[in-house]
Amino acid sequence: MAESKQKLMEFRPLIEGEQTFESIDQKVADLVLHQKGRYPVNLKSPWYIIMGTAIGIFHLLILSVGWLLYQGIGIWGNNVPTAWAFDIINFVWWIGIGHAGTLISAILLLMRQNWRNSINRFAEAMTIFAVMCAGLYPLLHTGRPWVAYWLFPLPNITGMWPNFRSPLMWDVFAVSTYFTVSALFWFVGLIPDFATMRDRAEKMWIRKLFGLLSMGWRGASRHWHRYEQAYLLLAGLSTPLVLSVHTIVSYDFAVSIVPGWNVTVFPPYFVAGAVFAGFAMVLLLAIPVRKWFGWTEIITDKHIDWMTKIMLATGLIVFYGYILEVFYGWYSGTSVELKLLNFRFSGPYAWAYWSLIFCNGIAIQPLWSQKNRRKEGLIWVICLLVSVGMWLERFVIIPMSLMQNYLPSSDKNYYPTVWDFGMFLGTIGMFFMFMFLFLRFLPVINIFEMKDLLYKTQGEKAATAREKKPATAPSGGE
Repeated sequence: MAESKQKLMEFRPLIEGEQTFESIDQKVADLVLHQKGRYPVNLKSPWYIIMGTAIGIFHLLILSVGWLLYQGIGIWGNNVPTAWAFDIINFVWWIGIGHAGTLISAILLLMRQNWRNSINRFAEAMTIFAVMCAGLYPLLHTGRPWVAYWLFPLPNITGMWPNFRSPLMWDVFAVSTYFTVSALFWFVGLIPDFATMRDRAEKMWIRKLFGLLSMGWRGASRHWHRYEQAYLLLAGLSTPLVLSVHTIVSYDFAVSIVPGWNVTVFPPYFVAGAVFAGFAMVLLLAIPVRKWFGWTEIITDKHIDWMTKIMLATGLIVFYGYILEVFYGWYSGTSVELKLLNFRFSGPYAWAYWSLIFCNGIAIQPLWSQKNRRKEGLIWVICLLVSVGMWLERFVIIPMSLMQNYLPSSDKNYYPTVWDFGMFLGTIGMFFMFMFLFLRFLPVINIFEMKDLLYKTQGEKAATAREKKPATAPSGGE
């Protein structure tokens, strides 16, 4: 009992100020329904500015994909032997960004970490939109996306079954499973909040829309029982996906014989890097949003402190992986591995290697200090550097390894084209467009879990006050 009380008292900073159930509804639900946030959404608001910019950049994706389908993948800078370039770089980068949402939602839920309540909905949405961006690249880099159904084991009279020994086939099943479970997990968590939105809506069509999405939720004990069972089941399914999805992505490289790829450290190294990049992106978006909407009492400094600790821990694992890569190449003693190390250290793309060392290894060191973990501006800059560094890491691993093959005649530098950059920037615009649509039209904070935490915290405060209150002596008449 004492341990449970101590655990709850640790979360007192999560509900700062005079919070009530009604104030939580006003801060989250009414922001969507009545535009009563700190910054009302009008033509002068940052929402329209960012949304308009994101839609404009998203048009780059539409243009790039349209030209790609018309001309073929020859518009990219891929060559022989660098057959994998921006397409797989961006695929791995986007998949990695989505891992923080599953970690925050599923693993922290199973570990009963209450601090996840303020950020899990935000991170889950980020996961879904990042996986949507990632899924475009394996589809398009085949050159014939209109026959992508061949990748699935569909019964047919031609016996044209996919090759299940190919790691690219594993990607299809891993990513599709990851997206399906993440989307279900996100939607199931939204159902009680959809009911809150339904009950607070004033316009009939909005009430009917959220009533349809809430699936008849009335808050009955039977509803809560089934909800908790489904939510825990989906959390249990999502937890192994955090490890399996990026492990399978790492097998795309580790099972090959390409120099710099055939190392056993890739699976844990890729998983740690995915969580590292995912938490950096969560903080990159959450820090401005909490200021914009005035949610400093819901997403507190303590949340940021805990997320930066996880980011620091996973960043150190990633940096250790960089050291192991160098050690394996040196210890192997093979000429091709030593040649690759020399190419990374002093070749034409050495700037990319040393930049990723700075962004992912050196830039995170200020996070050791608790004082620095409370400086939002510094954290935001570090998260931006980490996001850039994790993209550079994939650039170093994929094209730079392919540029230095076993045959000297295969050595050929890779240069991306404007269409490579256009498609990459277009997916960034697509991601931010969906994220800000989510911020505008759906509850970003988990309302009912915040209320539950508030109820428990207030109960503990009342119990503590009763314990500290001195006992009154009985009157003489008694």
